[in-house]
Amino acid sequence: MNTAALSSKITYIDGEKGTLMHRGYPIEQLAEKSDFLEVAYLLIYGELPNRPQSERWQWEIMHHTFLSDDLSRMMQAHRYDAHPMAIFASTFSAMSAFSPEANPALQGQNLYINDKAAMNKQIVRILGKATTVAANAMRIRINRPFVLPRSDLTYTENMLFMMDHMNEPSSYVPDPRLAKALDVLFVLHADHEMNCSTAAMTHVGSSLVDPYSAIAAAACALYGPLHGGANEAVIRMLQGIGSVDKVPAFIEGVKNRKQLLFGFGHRIYKNTDPRSKIIREVADTVFEIIGAKEPLIEVAIALKDAALNDPWFQEKKLYPNVDYWSGLVYKALGFPLDFFPVLFAVPRVAGWIAHWKQQIDSGTNKIARPRQLYIGEKRRDYVPLDQRQDTGEPKDSRVGLKELPHYMSKRKLLPSAKL
Repeated sequence: MNTAALSSKITYIDGEKGTLMHRGYPIEQLAEKSDFLEVAYLLIYGELPNRPQSERWQWEIMHHTFLSDDLSRMMQAHRYDAHPMAIFASTFSAMSAFSPEANPALQGQNLYINDKAAMNKQIVRILGKATTVAANAMRIRINRPFVLPRSDLTYTENMLFMMDHMNEPSSYVPDPRLAKALDVLFVLHADHEMNCSTAAMTHVGSSLVDPYSAIAAAACALYGPLHGGANEAVIRMLQGIGSVDKVPAFIEGVKNRKQLLFGFGHRIYKNTDPRSKIIREVADTVFEIIGAKEPLIEVAIALKDAALNDPWFQEKKLYPNVDYWSGLVYKALGFPLDFFPVLFAVPRVAGWIAHWKQQIDSGTNKIARPRQLYIGEKRRDYVPLDQRQDTGEPKDSRVGLKELPHYMSKRKLLPSAKL
């Protein structure tokens, strides 16, 4: 018996057959023939756009890539060593304050129920600004000034331009082949049904909060290492293995529970992740373009082959998933490891918005209120403090401070002090 949290028309997954479809279209066809912005339109509105719709859609998004000066200054206030995903999430949270007209708490809770034009405006604004926020997070990390977006470039070309442009002539544009490779990765990461971050988006969105706050909540869920950090963990695992000759020992370590395996298996797929084969092909293309083979790819291939031919892995149906190859591609493209979750979040924004819109448009939205199974103490009566027996100090109750922090003086700890 399985209990579904909701019904949806957006993404279909058959974990037994290894099938992934968006609005009925197989992911293999979308990755080969479509592009990210078209897939975003499909996810959000349910159909592929015709030519006028496509041109208008792309124009709207690329002309909403600019951030206000105030929001840019707020982003610049982050520390240079802040995690890019923390910057990404906090900036979207701040957009709620910078966009009062988009907030149902201020404009009325039926804002997006009664005014679809208002909803569509926020959709293109969010998609347009996602790449700029991501690029600015990278620029903060490398201590470089922000680069203004260019609406004449494609979605991924513009993102790479804002991240990479230094002092080159204004005619500089990223390699379109690498931009296309990144676009395919964006298509593959655009939505994946009711995962942790999408569930967070629908849970928070059910309160009718503004979409920026809901996006921030979803981004925070993706920030977690068990969700958005999986491909980073794969790279660290491969680096730990080091060379092909050490793969057999690592395999034995996994089977003996002495080593952790990342990038294999999936909560949904009991067969091969359909996205992993596509990413493997993208990886080959990227390595060929940059002219230097990623040294970890040989380790990755050897580990994959050893696992697929091992009965222990076969019995447990552990196949490479999307994270196994995506991290290698991102690394080959020159992205630092801690930027990987942001590269996951930018395309997933499309899926988050699609589920948010579906929830609002359903006409049956109710605030999420899951029930719990209580496993705590039964009823007991209150005992006055001086009558309680010593049961020992709970192991997790100590704060572990050996001395006062630098900002806390003894004067502040006086009973008369007001903290």
